[in-house]
Amino acid sequence: MKNRIVMITGANSGIGKAAAKQFAKDDYTVIMACRNIDASQKAREEIVTSTRNTKVEVMKLDISSFESIYQFVNDFNSKYDKLDILIHNAAYFNHGANHTLSKEGIELTFATNVVGPYLLTNLLVKQLKKSSDARVLNAGSNIIKHFFDPKREIDLDNVTGEYKSSEKFTVYKMYCQSKMALTMLTFKMAEEYKAEGIKITALQINGAKMSKETLQKITLKYRMVALLQNLFFRPPSYMAHNYYEICTSDRFKDSTGILFNDKLEMMTPALEESQGFIKDMVRVIGKSTYPTYAENKEMREEIMNVCKNLTESTLNHQSSISK
Repeated sequence: MKNRIVMITGANSGIGKAAAKQFAKDDYTVIMACRNIDASQKAREEIVTSTRNTKVEVMKLDISSFESIYQFVNDFNSKYDKLDILIHNAAYFNHGANHTLSKEGIELTFATNVVGPYLLTNLLVKQLKKSSDARVLNAGSNIIKHFFDPKREIDLDNVTGEYKSSEKFTVYKMYCQSKMALTMLTFKMAEEYKAEGIKITALQINGAKMSKETLQKITLKYRMVALLQNLFFRPPSYMAHNYYEICTSDRFKDSTGILFNDKLEMMTPALEESQGFIKDMVRVIGKSTYPTYAENKEMREEIMNVCKNLTESTLNHQSSISK
């Protein structure tokens, strides 16, 4: 391995931690970009002990905070002259939580799962362009299957400020919208950065066993459900291996603007028209297609513009410093 550098957000538990371990095992320099430093240092020690690779570094990052992202990028740039792989693994999904805003006044789920990854990617473009094989991977979710319902849509009016809808706020619904927005942003950003040689893809995650650390963060009612689901879900190492394959294999070296399923197959948009109850159910249960809503180019543009407008001042400030 010729000094390849991978950055993984939320790498202190679950799939992120398992992925960090797999990359470290293959002698990568691994940047664990995490909010909880104490938990991350403990995870780092386990990874270093297991892999005997000391090139594993914990760096503080709260992906929902522009200030934290900006400081993180400055710290990274002062230590490293390039970045080969960026994996947006961190996500916010706090069952039963009330409507919460980030420091910048953005709904916390959307700030963490969409706007933060957009900003971090853009701030690291200069470093990614220095790689001979730059790849960005977004962690998607099969929760976007809710958008097979033609009535579903992303409500961009409630991305910032106080909650304005007459419908009750639920993190579940916002998480669903944020993961569809991230999928659509993947397609849009892949187009934007293709000429720069940066490949951007997404992996649809259909569940993995929750770690003890994650289980401790959710309320008792949802913890009981998660423990039951853990009996059927694959271990985090399974999806971590998929992260690794998409980001390193020659098989995917030219892949960009693609949503992969857990079998590492390219997913395609479903037919918009109903095919009858049986075929519609197969479509929802299956892993080969994603909702046609993701193909809405106007909405892709709107999501991109929302992210641009929210992060413009931060990006302009960074650009002026870089000159």
